[in-house]
Amino acid sequence: MNRLEAFGTIVAQAERGEISFPTSVNAVLRLQQALNDPDCPLEEAIRLVLGEPQLAARTVALANTSAYNAGGRPITNVRAAVTRVGFRNLQMLVACLAVRQFGSRIANPLLRAKCEQLWAHTVQVAALAQVFARRVTGANPDTAMFAGIVHEVGGFYLLSRADGYPGLLDDDPERWAELCEDVVTREVARRLSLPEPVAEAIFQLRDAFLHMPPASLLDTLLLANLYATVPSPLGKPPAPLPEHDDSALDYLVDEATLAEIVKEAEEISQAMGHALLV
Repeated sequence: MNRLEAFGTIVAQAERGEISFPTSVNAVLRLQQALNDPDCPLEEAIRLVLGEPQLAARTVALANTSAYNAGGRPITNVRAAVTRVGFRNLQMLVACLAVRQFGSRIANPLLRAKCEQLWAHTVQVAALAQVFARRVTGANPDTAMFAGIVHEVGGFYLLSRADGYPGLLDDDPERWAELCEDVVTREVARRLSLPEPVAEAIFQLRDAFLHMPPASLLDTLLLANLYATVPSPLGKPPAPLPEHDDSALDYLVDEATLAEIVKEAEEISQAMGHALLV
């Protein structure tokens, strides 16, 4: 099967709703469904988090970042961490686990390296989105961070399928992978039950332009992608980052504030970012 036929097969399967998730993703989705229940009691949420060691560790780490712990008093247990970060951020961390698990069945070392790079990019964008939302755009910071985590979910799915189609994600001047990813993203978003505002923002992201002043969730994701230093290994290369003095952002934030934003985001991304592929 040539590459174009392979893309056609994957797209046709996605359009029929035949998205194949690793078993580990399905397990995380069951956790997500429980936490999405508005009647889920705090004690049940804590029990569920404790049942996932990676989730427990990341929840405590996030609770200890300056964004959630301005007083600097250490959070040392899951109960305090869940109370501090809240259910919305807990759901975001569950989404982290789900997205991360797409790489669990990749055997090809080159594809696995791309998956690692895509994860590093994703975490950086999510952290930057949270801080840009809080300090620049006025979008909901928790929603922005969640959107950042899932904004490349179609790419993770393609990487998880590429083992079965040698050469699928090689150099792609005709951008077939991007067209395939766009279709796949919509179906994966549906299966993950992404909220409509988040889904619409990530669907529009590829060809969107930043508005001035930036104020929407989409603008927040565009800013985060612009200032992410780790590029996505999929699709066309990002535009070069402008010098701040020549950037339209000059009208909104000064150079010192931008440096603070980048530093805050780095702390958050470190708290979120180093879970292993399992």
